[in-house]
Amino acid sequence: MSDCRNASREAGQKPRMHCSYKTDILVAGAASPEGFDRAALVTVDWPQSTSTLLGPNSLANPASETSTLKRRKVFAKVFSHEALESYLPKIQQVIQESLRVWSSNPEPINVYRESQRLSFTMAVRVLLGFRVSEEEMRHLFSTFQDFVDNLFSLPIDLPFSGYRKGIRARDTLQKSIEKAIREKPLCSQGKDYSDALDVLMESAKENGTELTMQELKESTIELIFAAFATTASASTSLIMQLLRHPAVLERLREELRARGLLHNGCLCPEGELRLDTIVSLKYLDCVIKEVLRLFTPVSGAYRTAMQTFELDGVQIPKGWSVMYSIRDTHDTSAVFKDVDAFDPDRFSQERGEDKEGRFHYLPFGGGVRSCLGKQLATLFLRILAIELASTSRFELATRQFPRVVTVPVVHPVDGLKVKFYGLDSNQNEIMAKSEELLGATV
Repeated sequence: MSDCRNASREAGQKPRMHCSYKTDILVAGAASPEGFDRAALVTVDWPQSTSTLLGPNSLANPASETSTLKRRKVFAKVFSHEALESYLPKIQQVIQESLRVWSSNPEPINVYRESQRLSFTMAVRVLLGFRVSEEEMRHLFSTFQDFVDNLFSLPIDLPFSGYRKGIRARDTLQKSIEKAIREKPLCSQGKDYSDALDVLMESAKENGTELTMQELKESTIELIFAAFATTASASTSLIMQLLRHPAVLERLREELRARGLLHNGCLCPEGELRLDTIVSLKYLDCVIKEVLRLFTPVSGAYRTAMQTFELDGVQIPKGWSVMYSIRDTHDTSAVFKDVDAFDPDRFSQERGEDKEGRFHYLPFGGGVRSCLGKQLATLFLRILAIELASTSRFELATRQFPRVVTVPVVHPVDGLKVKFYGLDSNQNEIMAKSEELLGATV
């Protein structure tokens, strides 16, 4: 395997990856995803522990390329425009509640940890539509953290090993998820939208593959996993960059005011954000794109060569592992000027640096295996940015910004300590009723 070392740099700058090549190849550059991410040339390559813990029915552990494409077609409807429109008000509600709780805390919060909690809550309550108590939610969150922490462990099934801990956490999660799935029909009365799990089950029926309970449990964990670590990482990076660049935050507010969405410190009309309206906010789109370019949550992905082929003059033998590096591609792409600078305007219509080629900018991967949930992830980040710009005041609680590390995903070494203050329509600090908010359900 290749000997890869991630070098950390100060916040605001990208960590870089250095690799020595043995039996793996690291590919960076605009042509890489298009060059080798083809079904006939490569297949998905996850560590054994990851494939086992996520389960045989997950997209990370396909039986064949045909089954993968079929499952992607089933999952695609979960992230359709219609589905996202349905999730939007619920996502906004979860974000609003979380920001109020953050603001009610008299002490600074750990943004990365709380962003993980926010992402998990969004996945469980919005995507899955589970009605669980706060006590159950805390238990599920703790168990899921144990699961994720051991997802890439050595596949050694011994007592007290990380792999065994991951298996125990997975089994506990599946037991709770099965209980919640069986109770879903009893909790549907008065429900005003179809959650992702509803859409998934209906999409499977439409494609002639009704899911078994085991497939549902594995798909549910996969949905939570997809929305958890990477979204928390990107949310933390977004908040960090808004702190570092107050002029960017003010321009976001100006855009919201210009569109009639922000008035006297509150969203107007409150609670009526539409998907088309959010997508039309051009500067907001530029900010999110720049956060994902500079702080891509996931470094890249592994593939295994199914046959010997040549890429940019280099022969890649059958059976070799190939990693395409998203971060190095963003770093080395000639289309981006001053690559270390946080500059949202590089994505503006006037400059459009990402428009000069198909595979220079790929925070969600490229080709036929690009991330299915990318539209949901960007929607979540856009709503979070809107709420931060319109309803919160926040400041760094440490003397300087922390270093950023890349393992397991990009995050600040101290989690980013920030003090939040809630604002009412007169820009006054408010204290939310934590007990009432924590007891709220979606």
